[in-house]
Amino acid sequence: MSYREKAQARAEALLSRGQGYVLAVESSCDETAAAVVDLNQRVYSNVVASSAKVFEAYGGVVPEIASRKHMELLPHVVEKALCDAGLTLDDIDCVAGTMGPGLVGALLCGLSYAKALAFGRDLPFIGVNHMEGHIAANQLEGPMDYPHICLTVSGGHTQLLYAQDPVTFYQMGQTVDDAAGEAFDKAARALDLPYPGGPNLERLAREGDENAYAFTRPKLKRPMDFSFSGIKTAVINLLHTAEQRGEKINRADVAASFQKAVVGMLLHNAFAACREMDVHTLAICGGVAANGYLQNRAAAEAGALGIKLYLPSRAMCTDNAAMIGAAAVNRIKNRQFMGLSTNAVPGLKLQYMQDALHI
Repeated sequence: MSYREKAQARAEALLSRGQGYVLAVESSCDETAAAVVDLNQRVYSNVVASSAKVFEAYGGVVPEIASRKHMELLPHVVEKALCDAGLTLDDIDCVAGTMGPGLVGALLCGLSYAKALAFGRDLPFIGVNHMEGHIAANQLEGPMDYPHICLTVSGGHTQLLYAQDPVTFYQMGQTVDDAAGEAFDKAARALDLPYPGGPNLERLAREGDENAYAFTRPKLKRPMDFSFSGIKTAVINLLHTAEQRGEKINRADVAASFQKAVVGMLLHNAFAACREMDVHTLAICGGVAANGYLQNRAAAEAGALGIKLYLPSRAMCTDNAAMIGAAAVNRIKNRQFMGLSTNAVPGLKLQYMQDALHI
């Protein structure tokens, strides 16, 4: 029998049993991760090896170095994920790997490793969209209500989605320029904060007055869209002007005011989408969802509006493989397996019915 025939037989057996283990691998940026989840999306292990410290000296991720770190760390994180789960490769029923979006070299490392494992063990394989993984992270915290509004906020993406079910999304809004996380990082760089910029800006903002500076929300043609380039530029200009005039400026006040404005934009559109669709449930996910100010403000505003709020734990907000496993389980249940010809797609888009709701 060919690999395809053996993998198909294993997939059918997995679906027939309704239980089994998925080994997931994530390597889209600077985290090298592996996890084991079952078909009930219970997490048995979730190992993340971050290379963030390596990139502090560079002020950001260097793609070539990131790829080399993935190659070095992948065997170890996979071995530890299996060990932490109390399992061996003989117990694994399916392998999943992130196929995009992300850094192409980094993606190829993890995806190739995952496909090689699948081929070597005659296991079915699933390539996972990294953003779909972030969306699925909330499912690891417990059952979710559908439909709901989902706000995805990360370093490379900011989207507002209507989630009909775990694998069906309708886009309501997106950023027209910078992603929220990208704006955080660029503002942090302007404030001379070290990498990673977002978390360091959040820490600095705790010491500042969020009402010190008024950064306005831009008006866009599509009301559910986002734009963060203007506020990022406003921060840069504010700091540059102060420097040119020899004026002292409270960097903590700038950070706090910037953070308030960005979070305000995100939540304004998210709750507007809930009203528009008459949905009383909001899920927030992605790396920026780990921001404590965003979490606290979202919880307060959701409570005041009677909106049920889903937020992953901070460990599940940032890149990890458990969320990739959760997304893979959703695909397994919909019989959406993939072949080993699956390739890395650095600009991979989330599969959704774009503009289907005409928002």
